[in-house]
Amino acid sequence: MPDVKATPVSLKCKVCGGDIRNDYLAGTCACMNCGNRWSLADIIPDYAKYSKIIANINNANSIVETGTKATSANEAKLLFKTAIMECNRFNDHVSADLINVCEEGVKQTELLGCYIKGKTYYEKRSYSSAVRELAKVPGYRDADVIVEILFLREQFGCPWAVCIILFLLGSAGLGYVLYRGGVISVIIKIISFLAATPLIIYSILAYGFHMKSSLAVVIAIVGPIVMFILFASFTEQITKKNK
Repeated sequence: MPDVKATPVSLKCKVCGGDIRNDYLAGTCACMNCGNRWSLADIIPDYAKYSKIIANINNANSIVETGTKATSANEAKLLFKTAIMECNRFNDHVSADLINVCEEGVKQTELLGCYIKGKTYYEKRSYSSAVRELAKVPGYRDADVIVEILFLREQFGCPWAVCIILFLLGSAGLGYVLYRGGVISVIIKIISFLAATPLIIYSILAYGFHMKSSLAVVIAIVGPIVMFILFASFTEQITKKNK
């Protein structure tokens, strides 16, 4: 539900003189100093005229909080827009505050729309599209969890099960070649040794820190080379000093 903040009015607490803040959607107000609460109907004489507007806002908030259908976001947005139109009939501070609440609600419907669209892609197994949409609403409901689950799938373009099967088959094949020995076995050992460090670095950057694949590849390849050059240069300097 949108974080509807209470709005101050030009009234003071009858008990302590502190500022009074309104919760229009709950129909109450409270002193920010002593905590005493009153009904807005007792504070604002014509408060009942906003009942239809507030009902529309509460219905829209409920849809934003629990909506799961493709039409939910549009339905909630329509209710907020209708409430804004009704508020424009009244030219007072209450209607102005309610319009602010509705405008915040409209922003929430945009988030809801992206979320539902992403979930729809996910259910249809269009995983790249699902990640793209859900990444627009970080922290919204379970969007982050779904993106985390789909991250490896998006990187490789195939599900976890396929990746595991391919890894096991590849490991078995390499194991057989190494067991047989020969020139190919030696070449594989050399390539494995040279590729081990970049692969480890890439895995940490891409899957541990969720870095983009292209950048992770560059760092994984260039990083070890730079470290090797620095290490060789440092070793050469030490050798010269010892001589």
